[in-house]
Amino acid sequence: MILSRFEEDAFGRVELQDEALYGVQTLRSVENLSFSGRTLADYPDYVAALADVKRSAARANERAGILPRSLTYAIEEACEEIRQGCHRDQFIVDPYHGGGSIGSNMNMNEVVANLANEILGGQPGDYKPVHPADHVNASQSTSDACHTALRIAVLRSGATMGSELARLIHTLERKGKELARVPTITRTCLQDGMADTLGTMFSGYAQGLSRRTRQLGLAVEALHAVNLGGTVIGSGVGAPEAYRELIIEALNEVTELPLRHRENLYDAAQNMDDLAAVSSELQLLSGLLIKIAKDFRLLSSGPEAGFGELRLPAVQAGSSFFPGKINPVVPETLIQSCFQVIGLDRSVQASLEHGELNLNVWEGLAGFNVLDALGMLERAVTLFTDKCAAGVEADDIRCKELSRTFIPAVVALKEKYGYSQVGQWLKEMSKEEIRAVYEREVEQDESTSIGMGGQMVEGNKNPLY
Repeated sequence: MILSRFEEDAFGRVELQDEALYGVQTLRSVENLSFSGRTLADYPDYVAALADVKRSAARANERAGILPRSLTYAIEEACEEIRQGCHRDQFIVDPYHGGGSIGSNMNMNEVVANLANEILGGQPGDYKPVHPADHVNASQSTSDACHTALRIAVLRSGATMGSELARLIHTLERKGKELARVPTITRTCLQDGMADTLGTMFSGYAQGLSRRTRQLGLAVEALHAVNLGGTVIGSGVGAPEAYRELIIEALNEVTELPLRHRENLYDAAQNMDDLAAVSSELQLLSGLLIKIAKDFRLLSSGPEAGFGELRLPAVQAGSSFFPGKINPVVPETLIQSCFQVIGLDRSVQASLEHGELNLNVWEGLAGFNVLDALGMLERAVTLFTDKCAAGVEADDIRCKELSRTFIPAVVALKEKYGYSQVGQWLKEMSKEEIRAVYEREVEQDESTSIGMGGQMVEGNKNPLY
């Protein structure tokens, strides 16, 4: 038999399972504001970060003379259990609920209070001696507690994302060196271009990702500035001055992060452009990753009727209809992840644009979308690095063949004899004759860098005669 208990608020009485660590405020949010099919439990980094905020607040409140040591001890112990991943199933609020994240804050307050009371020998639902609002939420509001937790969670997720990007960049740099002596054709407007090596394209991939990773890192770094202590609108009303002076020090002790106050806490309550900047960088990063993944698909297309310059690792059957068909499924997975991130960014930017007056109540939506984007990209980049980029190979014969086609030959001759001279030959000679000239030049000096930056020389004699 499932035992139950009852709790009351201003709107009436509710029944809860006896072992539930959440309370009436959490249940109200679940019943009234759920729509996404997700819960806070789906965001363990955020749950851990909000627990860190509550632990830090309890510590600062004790030092400021607001909470006794016994309550602080119990609250800190409860928060540590949550941070370690315990009681995850108790965080049942929809993360995207209305009300400026109050449901998320109250879910945490109630779970911490009930755990703290159990530590002190009490029962869930009694809220004695630890009360969710009076003690766990002391000197805080939803606005500054959840604001700070979101940024801590993004900082931690961003660090993991940075590590995975660094691995991909290293892999592409290594591949660039391996392919540095594989000549092939380049293309502009999807038409034949000059000859170059596959390695130079990979070096471009690596450099572009390095730049985007650096810019993403700068955007994430800005999230070290938080507003804990500013309470609802940045005024600090409801938080004693002693607490406001101590809270960042306590927060840094608990999180082991170099956090600091925003320059203007009113600005922090009104504007979440720091989160929007991270989202923008993820959108730009996604655009570059899409380009790289699309190039892998094009360059590996075929294998007989396409470009056929790259061979991607085969990871699974590509078709339920064509036996032996292998598709570029890993690059396609990365591309679709990036499409999702681009869509999430639009939602984040809308959250910024639709902020009103003294408080942006859409910040929770923006923060969770950023966490979603970071999580998806991290996993997709890991797959792309390990199951595709690390094992990509060149088809040397195909690449060399393409590097000696007509347009590369014309470009190489232009570098040696000049644009006007080669233009004249094109009027007088057939493609086969032009190609024959090029092959003769290559045979005369196999070690020349013709077509890859050789110096132009004067000349007006038709080399055929």
